[in-house]
Amino acid sequence: MMSSGTFDSLSMFVVVILILVCSVSTHNEENLYQAKDNLPTMGPAKSVRYLLYDVNPGEGFNLRRDVYMRVANLVKFLNEDEPWVLVLPPWGKLYHWQSTHLSSQTKIKWENFFDINSLAMHVPVIEFEDYLKAVGKPEIDEVYYLQRYKEGWTKWEEKIDIRECIDPPRYRKDDDGKWRGQFFGYEEVYAKKFECMSSQAYLLTYKPFLMKNTTGRTIFLDRAENVIHGQYSEWSREWWTARRSMVFAKYLRDVGDEFRKEKLDSNDIDDKTELEPWTKMKRNHGDAKGGPYVAIHLRRKDYLYSHAKEVPSLENAAKTAKNFLKKYNLKKLFLATDANGDDLKAFKKMMKGYEVYYHKRSLPDVNKYYDGAFAIIDQWICAHARVFIGSHVSTFSFRIHEEREILGFDQETTFNRFCGDDEPKDCEQPTKWKIMY
Repeated sequence: MMSSGTFDSLSMFVVVILILVCSVSTHNEENLYQAKDNLPTMGPAKSVRYLLYDVNPGEGFNLRRDVYMRVANLVKFLNEDEPWVLVLPPWGKLYHWQSTHLSSQTKIKWENFFDINSLAMHVPVIEFEDYLKAVGKPEIDEVYYLQRYKEGWTKWEEKIDIRECIDPPRYRKDDDGKWRGQFFGYEEVYAKKFECMSSQAYLLTYKPFLMKNTTGRTIFLDRAENVIHGQYSEWSREWWTARRSMVFAKYLRDVGDEFRKEKLDSNDIDDKTELEPWTKMKRNHGDAKGGPYVAIHLRRKDYLYSHAKEVPSLENAAKTAKNFLKKYNLKKLFLATDANGDDLKAFKKMMKGYEVYYHKRSLPDVNKYYDGAFAIIDQWICAHARVFIGSHVSTFSFRIHEEREILGFDQETTFNRFCGDDEPKDCEQPTKWKIMY
């Protein structure tokens, strides 16, 4: 039987090898990034530990990206004292992923959406399947299910406590004493320990708990959306560092770039949007010019009910788009939307005199990409427009704001949104979150 010391050394070796190779894309893409920074800086005396996480199943793609940044920065601070690797949670079926051509959108690797080497230049990361190979068995040592405090709170104070579960947990103990749960659709995976944890805390508060109150080498934080990043005034640089590392997968950027070139007369050289490795890329507002088109994100579907007051009619959306096109003397409009086919046809008719484009999902692309990939392509195209108009409190629009900040657009061309029909014409616009380096 292998000794624990031998296992630690072998495990660390496997992690190093996997970290170096797990980001080699199945698409054979050329990459701007190297994974050399993706190694824990601690010496061999301490064995590597793994942090896994998941979020509320109902959360969407773009909110999950925000949660990643919180957990990634937690791992960054853990690595100041001992080596930790962040295990990337496989993507599964989400509300907006409704394509019927894909029988199951589960167990999706992060490399399908993001440049893993780029993530790795911020913190050590590994795909879940590679984690299973590294530990040698479908096992997680400890699971902590983050929940609210049953008694509520009347004032803000940071605290975390092991408590009884408020709601019935989505984990059950089998006859062998193993905790079974969802675990990203991997039915063979189990946990050796499970507890509920009431939490009301910034991410740094979890560091001493993870280091001193847990003994497992693999720790799972479920409902990690409860981890709070911290006050923006104090954490903006850390937040932006994590955000800048979230570069889209190159094969998706290429699809968006080709569409820009063919349909929108847009390219990085003319638009002044050439990409550099994020660790070296530093832009000022106004450095980017953008392609000769206006891009809009027009949210429909559930927003027609959940944000009825802030969602414009198609007529008013078209009117707003025309005003921006006239203001910037442009003729082309790129549309990112979840509107149905009838609304798309109606909107295009209302935009008579202008060219309206949107990225169609046509064969064989629908069999090649997941729904999340199409969302990224839309966001990439919107991020390169001369001017962008988004939807109220939409995380899809928020992520485009961030991309444009990274590329160096003037904020006046980025932080715009549609006003609802019953809102004043000068309704409150999005908060301008300035990029920090």
